[in-house]
Amino acid sequence: MAAVRWLRWGLNRAESWLLPPPARCPHRTLNKQDDAEQANNDIPIDRLTISYCRSSGPGGQNVNKVNSKAEVRFHLASAEWIAEPVRQKMAVTHRNKINRAGELILTSECSRYQFRNLADCLQKIRDMITEASQPAKEPSREDAVLQKIRVENMNRERLRKKRINSAIKTSRRVDVD
Repeated sequence: MAAVRWLRWGLNRAESWLLPPPARCPHRTLNKQDDAEQANNDIPIDRLTISYCRSSGPGGQNVNKVNSKAEVRFHLASAEWIAEPVRQKMAVTHRNKINRAGELILTSECSRYQFRNLADCLQKIRDMITEASQPAKEPSREDAVLQKIRVENMNRERLRKKRINSAIKTSRRVDVD
């Protein structure tokens, strides 16, 4: 399995130690199912803009000298390697990660090594794609009824507060004859 991982990343055996260990980053865990999905969801690296900069936080002199933080960006609307409905859903769910030029920007600084941070950014992109590929779950009948009751109660409360505010402002008004 490790040989498959380093081949997929385009590494030789000498560079394979740069791969992120399965649980290196706190928000990333890999298992066999994820590994199989990653093989199907290869990302064209030539279409990504990859840059590195200095990481933030404590770390002594090494942090001030080494550009280990990875930043990956790509234009979401023109990424034809992602299906159109998936792109639209990603644009809605991750709109705070898209700049004015329409580029999706992801960063990672969970490791001291550039390549591990790059691998983490690519994993984040894969996770976003698989999350956006999942069909929306239909609410059950009970959930729909509860949602309708909540909306009605919120509207009723909003109108009640509006009437109270209107009464307060009306009582402050002075009639000049």
